[in-house]
Amino acid sequence: MEKLIVTGGRPLHGTVDIGGAKNAAVAIIPATLMADGPCVLENVPVISDVSILMDIMQEMGAEVHAMSSHSYVIDSRDIKNCEIQDENARRMRASYYYLGVGLSKFGKASVALPGGCDLGARPIDQHLKAFEALGAKTDVDQGIVYVDAGSGLKGAHIFFDIVSVGATINAMLAAVKAEGRTILENVAKEPHIVDVANFLNKMGADIRGAGTDVIKIRGVSSLKGAQYSIIPDQIEAGTFIAAAVATGGNVKVNNITPKHLETIISRMREVGAEILVDEDSLTVTRKSVLCATNVRTMPHPGFPTDMVPQFSVLLSMAEGTSIITEGIWSNRFRYADELRRMGASFTVDGKIAVISGVERLQAAPVMSTDLRAGAAMVIAGLCAQGTTEVSGVEYIDRGYEDFVGKLSRLGADVKRIQIPDPVSELAAIG
Repeated sequence: MEKLIVTGGRPLHGTVDIGGAKNAAVAIIPATLMADGPCVLENVPVISDVSILMDIMQEMGAEVHAMSSHSYVIDSRDIKNCEIQDENARRMRASYYYLGVGLSKFGKASVALPGGCDLGARPIDQHLKAFEALGAKTDVDQGIVYVDAGSGLKGAHIFFDIVSVGATINAMLAAVKAEGRTILENVAKEPHIVDVANFLNKMGADIRGAGTDVIKIRGVSSLKGAQYSIIPDQIEAGTFIAAAVATGGNVKVNNITPKHLETIISRMREVGAEILVDEDSLTVTRKSVLCATNVRTMPHPGFPTDMVPQFSVLLSMAEGTSIITEGIWSNRFRYADELRRMGASFTVDGKIAVISGVERLQAAPVMSTDLRAGAAMVIAGLCAQGTTEVSGVEYIDRGYEDFVGKLSRLGADVKRIQIPDPVSELAAIG
């Protein structure tokens, strides 16, 4: 077990390089299984979710070779089925992409119900609806999801009841080799949706419209191996922007796609940031005291729910009262108790949070309730008076590569330490 020791009071200064997008990588890695040859993936983030997926690929029979810390060759030609029912599948939400991949490659699949951060109910009904529309039979039994296409998948017209990133990607994965044409409506439009579609097209798929409300897919008979570089991670970039603004620092953020950050940049400017945008980088400083604002999360291109915890830290120190309306997850504000321990005035009523700014946050022992909340607690610690202990580091590792190292190189006082496991200690005593 580990925790982070964060000593506040140091503005961040310097340059940080953003890694590959977590939410693209965790879909693209399973998609390599559909290729009839090796795939080369570049700009792969070094995070625990990727490590788990690489383990799953190898357990299934794929050859995975790391050319560097961010580049892999994956050869899945020896994989004979898509049955993933071990603990690895339960540790992360993205394991459900093997359902669409397995249907496309083998005509059937079985995957343990996925886990991940507890942000509220994450039903897969829209995934199953898409599979059934394409001609598959579905069943959920004792925590395992079974899908079977029988005589094959056929193109269909599918309208999603809600906008779902996972269901959109899974439907694309299943439909790329379905007979005929598939039309997906009311789809998610996030940058990683487009990235997955671009990767599939590089393999020989025929997908058009990714990034819009309607995606059209014409099925192909086979997919070839491809070389592909994953897009930069917009949420990692947003997190470092938030950290720079919160601490009153001056940070250049490299390896970004500015268009993916437009909404985040706009909101940061509202609260007091000065951001100069270049072709693939930006420089962020704080030009004034932090100002209160209201924000509502929405599917892309709206303000992303994954930036709410980090943005909340800024609003906790802003002049005035801010309101955040969460439009995606029912449990997004689980971290509110942790910020309150640090002196924040944070009131939650369902999916609405009211935050009244305080002059200064105070150090306290806090925990990561999920991936993005963990990053937010570290940012809060960077701003707080005193030394903050952040536990639940495993959540942060799921989506941030070398988070401590990158912050330290910007001048933050952050250390990662081992802490005793009380269960192991008791066992040793016994």
